[in-house]
Amino acid sequence: MKTTNRHMLRWQIAIQEYRGNMTIIYKEGKSHTNADGLSRWPLDNVKSNPAYDPEVAAKIPIHFMEVDRRKNFRFSEWAPESGTLDSGNTDSEGTETPILGISSSELHNEFFSAVLKSYAKHKQCGILLQLLQKKYRSPELESQLEETWLRAYKDNKFFLIDGLLYHREKNTSALTVVDRDHISVILKECHDCPYMGHMSEYRTKERGASKAWWPKWEQELGEYINTCERCQKANRKHGKKYGLLQHIEEPKHPSETINMDWVTGLVPGGKGNYNACLILVDRFSKSMRCLPCHKEDTAMDTALLSWNEIISTCGVPKIIISDRDPKFTSEFWTNLYEMLGTKLDFYTAYHPQTDGLAERMIQTMEDILRRFCSYGMEYKDHEGYTHDWVTLLPALQLAYNTSQHSTTGKTPAVAEKGWNPLLPVDHLKKNLLTIHPTDKDFHDIWKGACDTAAKCIAEAK
Repeated sequence: MKTTNRHMLRWQIAIQEYRGNMTIIYKEGKSHTNADGLSRWPLDNVKSNPAYDPEVAAKIPIHFMEVDRRKNFRFSEWAPESGTLDSGNTDSEGTETPILGISSSELHNEFFSAVLKSYAKHKQCGILLQLLQKKYRSPELESQLEETWLRAYKDNKFFLIDGLLYHREKNTSALTVVDRDHISVILKECHDCPYMGHMSEYRTKERGASKAWWPKWEQELGEYINTCERCQKANRKHGKKYGLLQHIEEPKHPSETINMDWVTGLVPGGKGNYNACLILVDRFSKSMRCLPCHKEDTAMDTALLSWNEIISTCGVPKIIISDRDPKFTSEFWTNLYEMLGTKLDFYTAYHPQTDGLAERMIQTMEDILRRFCSYGMEYKDHEGYTHDWVTLLPALQLAYNTSQHSTTGKTPAVAEKGWNPLLPVDHLKKNLLTIHPTDKDFHDIWKGACDTAAKCIAEAK
């Protein structure tokens, strides 16, 4: 249905919940001769309704369920005190019983202490701690373990650090959590926060595998993401279009080819009152940089912005791919990059699909921003502070660049630098060994990541 009516669009979104369970049949207005209760004036008092029975109403308590997966679950019960359902008493407040939750900002000593205490209340963890402390096999204790825990124990996947139980899987280790409140904190930290960016199930699982473990964690994480309201509203559908596809020459090294495009029409934000954003994408590593700017900026302003962000951090690119924006085709811009030896490739006007990489990155960044700044381009964090889109850009850019890319199989940060910057959630990996950029074999690891990325890019063509 094509319409610009926002009211109709909101109803379209609302009925998606019942998709597959209902059939909508069009009926002409002149055929609607039946009474429509929604169009009638409300009664002053429900007691005047002849269908109202106070004896029946007094026996039926009314329950309200308020669910917020990112905070905690609350259950409220309300029942009329006098046994009547008077229309003026529907604002009565019920008794609210919140389940204990831990703030996402307390993922340090308090969080680890709480996890340690939760082991004492969990039967399987208690048995595992005894087995690991004994350092020898105990058939009697092993027989009390459930199948998932027993299989992992026999495969030598559990170990202790400072009394905390860790689970190893392939080349990574994760903290074992069993309390539902702690699991809720982990789910929120791995998906909802700005520096996690509400990424897809694939990317979030790849990142969450090294943070925490509990039985069926992959299934729960998938359900959490697939039922995320912000993701369902913000995601868009993508499909291949028919036509002859001519590939752009793929780079062999990071920062060799840069894709560049604009996002305009944004709500003014930041101290500079920015209303546009310049998107820079490294075609090799898939890393992205978002530079707030103004739609009214001149070619010289844009050149200075790109000079500060590209030349000073990545060096002189071999090729820059962009559209035919007047700023990119201006004499100043072309002379500057001709002097630097950079080739400027412009794609055909009104054919943005030519630069699909930059267009796709713009869609990704817009989707992420929409999840946090849907209304008024502002985001309110758990402490009540308000941030506009300009303030959120660094965190969202970090979220994207530290998420695994489906083409290369590596995160953009690893493909570009050889290592991932630390995130707040990475502090969950307490006392675990990590590879540092100054290690002896760091160059070999980074070179291997580049070779793998180049191979994957070639196969994706």
